Amino acid sequence: MKVPELWLCLSFGCATSLSPSCLSAQFRRPGDFVLGGLFPFGKDTVNLTARSEPTLLLCERLFRDGLIWALGMRFAIDQINNSSSLLPGITLGYDMYDVCFEALVALQPSLLFLTRKGTTGIGVLCNYTEYQPRVTAVIGPHKSDLCLLTAKLFSSFLIPQVSYGASSETLSNTELYPSFYRTVPSDKNLVEAVVLLLNQFGWNWVATVGSDDEYGRGAQALFLSMVGKDNICIAFQGLIPSDLAEPGAQRQLEDTVKLINSTEVNVVVLFAFNLPAQALLEHSIRMGLGKKVWIGTEAWMLSDIAASTPNIQSIGTVLGFVMRTGTVPGFQEYVAELFRSVEQEEFCRESRELSRLMDAEALDTHCQQCGHVTLGDIWPMLGVAAVQPVHVAVYSVAHALHRALRCTPKACPKTPIRSWQLLHFMNTFPFEVNGQSFRFDQSHSTNTGYKLILWAWRNGTLTHLPVGDYDQSLYIRKSQIQFHTADQKEPTSECFRRCQPGQFKRIKGFNLCCYDCTDCPENTFWSSTDSTSCSPCPQHQWAPARSTRCLDRGERFLSWAEPLAQALVTAMALSTALSCGTALLFLKHLQTPLVQVSGGSRSLFALLSLALLSLSCCLYLGKPSDQLCTWQQLSYALCLNACFSTLVPKALEIALVTEFPRRAPRLLRWVTHGRAWLLVAASLLAQGLLCFCHVQLGPDFLVADYQSLPSEVLLVCGTKSWAAFALLHGYNSCLAFACFLCTFMVQSPGRRYNVARGITFATLVCLVIWIFFVVVFATLRTVLRAVTQICTILATALGILVSYFIPKCCIIVFRPELNTGDYFQNPTEEEPEEDS
Repeated sequence: MKVPELWLCLSFGCATSLSPSCLSAQFRRPGDFVLGGLFPFGKDTVNLTARSEPTLLLCERLFRDGLIWALGMRFAIDQINNSSSLLPGITLGYDMYDVCFEALVALQPSLLFLTRKGTTGIGVLCNYTEYQPRVTAVIGPHKSDLCLLTAKLFSSFLIPQVSYGASSETLSNTELYPSFYRTVPSDKNLVEAVVLLLNQFGWNWVATVGSDDEYGRGAQALFLSMVGKDNICIAFQGLIPSDLAEPGAQRQLEDTVKLINSTEVNVVVLFAFNLPAQALLEHSIRMGLGKKVWIGTEAWMLSDIAASTPNIQSIGTVLGFVMRTGTVPGFQEYVAELFRSVEQEEFCRESRELSRLMDAEALDTHCQQCGHVTLGDIWPMLGVAAVQPVHVAVYSVAHALHRALRCTPKACPKTPIRSWQLLHFMNTFPFEVNGQSFRFDQSHSTNTGYKLILWAWRNGTLTHLPVGDYDQSLYIRKSQIQFHTADQKEPTSECFRRCQPGQFKRIKGFNLCCYDCTDCPENTFWSSTDSTSCSPCPQHQWAPARSTRCLDRGERFLSWAEPLAQALVTAMALSTALSCGTALLFLKHLQTPLVQVSGGSRSLFALLSLALLSLSCCLYLGKPSDQLCTWQQLSYALCLNACFSTLVPKALEIALVTEFPRRAPRLLRWVTHGRAWLLVAASLLAQGLLCFCHVQLGPDFLVADYQSLPSEVLLVCGTKSWAAFALLHGYNSCLAFACFLCTFMVQSPGRRYNVARGITFATLVCLVIWIFFVVVFATLRTVLRAVTQICTILATALGILVSYFIPKCCIIVFRPELNTGDYFQNPTEEEPEEDS
């Protein structure tokens, strides 16, 4: 019995068992030139534990397709071996293995094919010109993922590899894959046909979904790159899992359906194999996606897996392209004859016996059990499965061998031929198969064109109705297409509408044809109906949302007419009146002990300074200017210094008497009576010099802020130099702190008035106010900045009045009996205590 028949029995047995392990069936025959074959008979990653109906159907379909492709290769080789005109006198052999749709499994026989002929090792040479591998050429595999792996290996040795199903455009790179060929068109041709179909029906708003594998990703990427040139917009693009057993696969499918539904498109382009496509269609039906136009490809449209989905007719209209292939005369009869021979039990038993005698060089891939598959199981697939690409692949190698051997019509010389010598003839010359001419193009592909088919339902039965053809150009018989719409006409799938004034086109997808009408945001305006963005307004202008022109900005500052400003003016008037009233009261009782202890005429000067300090708030109201901004800080610093400078002599006087009683008599003359005014003048002179430095280093200036307010320009005084600011106000802080240190520990002797306590509270209040002021002032950039400064000035003035002067006024008015020399004894008149 022959080895091929042994393989046939084993492969049939594997198919019936539907084992979850890889179905690796071996098929070998010796010959003068051996062709390697890589075919799928199972899928190791398919989970058959639950044995769901779609999964079992998929496994059976995978096995039957792989078996038919392998039989197609064997049929072609038998035809060639029996031919008197093609390779006369030369016998072709074959060495076929199951790749299981898995890269690791495909790698094992691929490495075996690369071994030196007659050995099991791969030679490591500097020059492979004379290297003779185990096989002359390789047929297969079917999927692009596997070809991307195996093509790199075979191209390194320049062994011709002809695939009968890999369509990835990546494989068209002849520099990376110089020895790779295929007898199917590239995905680029398929995508061009899909784009033409969309254009002919005027569908420019579509969704595209691809399976997360080389085919789906590659085809979708090509589609996305082409639609931009034809004003077709992508409402949604996504990938669905190719392995449905992955965690989160169901969630990803549900999210995809929801996103498609949210776009409200009527056309979905699906690049996927049959199982992912079936899963997406099933979720679309279950989740109520609604009827759409589904544009598919041969990868799932001819599959009974997708077509067997319950209620599949409710998805809408299914259109798609399948490769235009011819029939292979005699193939069905050839398969029927083989089945009749292997149905004999004696034949299968002998096959099992001979399997133990297999060549040890071959991979141990035989199955563990053998069942039966009838001709009736496989017969319906013979008319659906594309056998011609496999048939043409074998003949392309045979014709190249025929030319390389320089065969005559009667015989071929038995000269050794290296694999790389076939490439020239495969690249250059056409060849004929069953009366049809074929030729590999520049990308090593054959483009036989496509048929446009429609899923048509006749009495509940699905038929694939041809409604068009594509070969460089697309022809559609539209009258034969009945869509799912009420009038059976093509639905519209467009995305654009005319925008209203004040709206711009917000692009949806990658092209200008699809957009949303979006209102222009604030400070931008609409310029033209075809604008894809809003134009920004000049800095001195603004615009409300959805505006067609810009408006001039108004000026924003603390105006006299504002209620807040009027409230502040009222507080300012109160503070000024309080200062002036206190000054008049002190002037009336100037010679009384209370006023004299408080500083006498220096107190009047301090109250006058506080009145001017309160009035300086007027500089912060109204429209600011550079001059006003400069005078704001200067007036505050000078007026406050004038007040503090009158407290310094009294604080020093108290400190000398209480802390240094022995030295006090000779030092007190410098801080009392007329010489105290010298201290006041010196302090004011020092503050005046600091004001001059502030003006020279960086005075405050007018800032026009266009960012803080949407429709107005904010006019505020900005600080040019924080160092100059700190220098200007730091001196007053030092004076206040010095007065605080001189007085905060002083105790009043007996039942006498504590003059030091008023100075302590006054300076403490000022220090606390300034801390809060600096923190707030440094961060504000609104009209509240002027409000903050006014509040700080008024709080400082009122704090000094309330803590230092008002208590004394109360004594003068309400307790005049206490205004005596005994109660308000001057510190210089007290008896000094002995130093310890």
